[in-house]
Amino acid sequence: MKLATGQLLDDLLDHISHASTIYIMTSFVMKSGIEQLFQSLEAAALRGADIKILTGDYLYVTQPEALKQLVGLPSDQVEIRLWQSNGRSFHPKAYLFKYEEQGTLIVGSSNMSKSALRDGVEWNLSMPRHVSEEVYDEALEEFIHLFQNENTMIINKETIQKYEERYIAFRQRHPDLAQTWTKQEELNLTFGEPETMEGTTEVIEESKGEYHFRPEPRFAQPDALEALVETQEEGYDKAMVVMATGLGKTYLAAFFAEQFERVLFVAHREEILYQGQKSFGHVSPEKSSGIYNGRVKEEENDFVFASIFTLSIQENLHSFSPDDFDLIIIDEFHHAAAKSYQRVLDYFNPAFLLGITATPERTDGQDIFAICDGNVAYEMDFIQAIQRGWLSPFRYYGVYDDIDYSQVTWLGTRYDQEELLAAQLQEEVAEKVLIGWKEHSQTRTIGFCSSVIQAEFLAQYFRDKGYQAQAIHGKTDHFTRTNVIGQLESREIDIIFTVDLFNEGVDIPSVDTLLFARPTESLVVYTQQVGRGLRLTEGKTHCHIIDLIGNYRNADNKLALFDVTHSEKKKKGELLPVVPASCELNLDTRAIDLIEEIRKKASPRKEQLRMAYQKVKEMLGRRPTYLELHLRSDINAKEYKRIFRSYFGFLKWADELSEEEIRVYERYQDWLEEVERTAMSKSYKMVVLELMLNRGVELFDQPLQAEGIAYDFHQFFMSKRYRRDTDFSTKKAKALWDYKEEKVVKLIEEMPFTKWAGSSKGLVEFDGDVFSVAMDVDEIDKEVLYQLTKEICEYRLEHYFEKKAR
Repeated sequence: MKLATGQLLDDLLDHISHASTIYIMTSFVMKSGIEQLFQSLEAAALRGADIKILTGDYLYVTQPEALKQLVGLPSDQVEIRLWQSNGRSFHPKAYLFKYEEQGTLIVGSSNMSKSALRDGVEWNLSMPRHVSEEVYDEALEEFIHLFQNENTMIINKETIQKYEERYIAFRQRHPDLAQTWTKQEELNLTFGEPETMEGTTEVIEESKGEYHFRPEPRFAQPDALEALVETQEEGYDKAMVVMATGLGKTYLAAFFAEQFERVLFVAHREEILYQGQKSFGHVSPEKSSGIYNGRVKEEENDFVFASIFTLSIQENLHSFSPDDFDLIIIDEFHHAAAKSYQRVLDYFNPAFLLGITATPERTDGQDIFAICDGNVAYEMDFIQAIQRGWLSPFRYYGVYDDIDYSQVTWLGTRYDQEELLAAQLQEEVAEKVLIGWKEHSQTRTIGFCSSVIQAEFLAQYFRDKGYQAQAIHGKTDHFTRTNVIGQLESREIDIIFTVDLFNEGVDIPSVDTLLFARPTESLVVYTQQVGRGLRLTEGKTHCHIIDLIGNYRNADNKLALFDVTHSEKKKKGELLPVVPASCELNLDTRAIDLIEEIRKKASPRKEQLRMAYQKVKEMLGRRPTYLELHLRSDINAKEYKRIFRSYFGFLKWADELSEEEIRVYERYQDWLEEVERTAMSKSYKMVVLELMLNRGVELFDQPLQAEGIAYDFHQFFMSKRYRRDTDFSTKKAKALWDYKEEKVVKLIEEMPFTKWAGSSKGLVEFDGDVFSVAMDVDEIDKEVLYQLTKEICEYRLEHYFEKKAR
């Protein structure tokens, strides 16, 4: 152990020069601090070090210029994130380094500024890993939890611009503070007392008795297992299963895992790991199992239950062999497109990959369909499960909420926490929540809130009115959580108020009432929370859902989640969904009026598309390709084609094209719209176009014959089973599984060549031998036109196969 009371910089530079893992977390960063470390960080990045830096926006001390320097570090291994404090203090100062078996944890007072690193009055304690591996590993785990927390924002050129606007606005509102900070910005600034962050890793176990017998598959599990077996027989090595909460996804995975020798089960919550270990133990008691997280490393077992936060750390990942596991199971698979999961999936080479989730929507704004090679082996949502009697029916009560959310600032993904609290923490608001709950509640309630403060406020208000209420959340210790859950089950208390604790992995089957005292910001989270009340249990006939409906985002479209029909097929003007026959849907008259008003006042569709586009652009730090927009946007990308005739038509309207791109778009607009709009009963047209593009910029528009692309055309489908099974599945096409050039040539000529030429209004020609694009492309335009065409082609192929699979 070493106490450093000054000149921390020398120690940091030494560690950075050797470390393969460099994790830094400071409450703020300043340009002067980055300048001290930049060359060493740059060298570490170039040698492939795993570098993660987390800083905060609390009181806008972090300088935009410092963030701009950090994003200049030259490696995909470098990740920079900003903790969005929403007014809550954030001021950790920790530096973690690891190399080979060695490691060092430095915790103290030094932020990333010149004076804090060089000559300021600072105290920092440096602890080598061998002094206490347990403390070091716990710190490493907690860092990853915070770094991946949903409160963090990925830092890139686009998001820095967004932060800089807020930074300037804050300083304009607080000029006195800004002036003080300008003068003293080389001093270490500390604000408030530290608070325990949400998302702790304490375990909540279900209060159920131990099994004394081997469970058997039930509900949707037999059908899902049969589908997985068929998937294996068809030669797939990846699959996703979508099953509503309450149908036993973990037990399904345990039954499927019986046929494999070694299994890795990966999840992002500790409670899911321990519950998974328990479930697998019931099914396969003869197999050994172990936990792999920040505190425990039990890797030498048949079944390993690993925290993604721990496993994704480079040294931990490389402690395993890529071929160590026959089966890898990713729980809550909708998270699997995140960088941490991709690192794990890219490293291992299992015989089979199984993703399980209740919500296949892309919560991370990324594609999970491609991760499982387009193979959705089985799907059963909560509405279908209710109709089959596998989940509890519901009675939905939409209660009018007269908070004016239009006065609360929307920050892109959530409402401003400070402004939202100011509206929520009013006695008259709490009274309306209480009245709605008293009118519609049953015996045991979970109340979902926006924040810890709101949960504690409502719990106290309910207690003051004579009801037994408790608040539990990420800051609540394990013993208290378990005790409170037990009290709810035994009906010693009436309601638990929480934030996002029960979204994933924790179940209380006896809960028969859900109270939503928060605006619905995420439809995925809302679906997860609804699932908390739908488990079947003795004595429960219905789950009552009490939902406050205000003029917040998603208020007008979340009801579609309860619809037995597809919302996009509902007749124009229809407002309420058609729920299963065993369920009820009741809305206050004022709530119905509000939804109608929201729909009438909805932003013009073009502006909604612009906002959705801008959100993806900020996520990436650059203009998204058409495919990236499709994969990451919360609006269906086909809307851009519907409103603007093509994606590039939208980009021109939104001033997102360069002058050169505008020239090319206007010259070849008919061609680009043809590529985007041509009908596709099969993927053949776009496969031909992709093969044309594969010839490169200079040749992509040149004529071709079927003989020249026949083999590559055949390989496109045969190299991916889901492509073959989608478009080479007819009796005639199956005859082509073994390559026969003359038959493939005939297929190409009869299908994509002839059909495209016949429907393209002269833009594509086929004279019986030669296929060609009927336009002359200037040399100066070729590269840009090639890129624009390629973007549309990539999008259309991805969208086609995704749609067919779903």
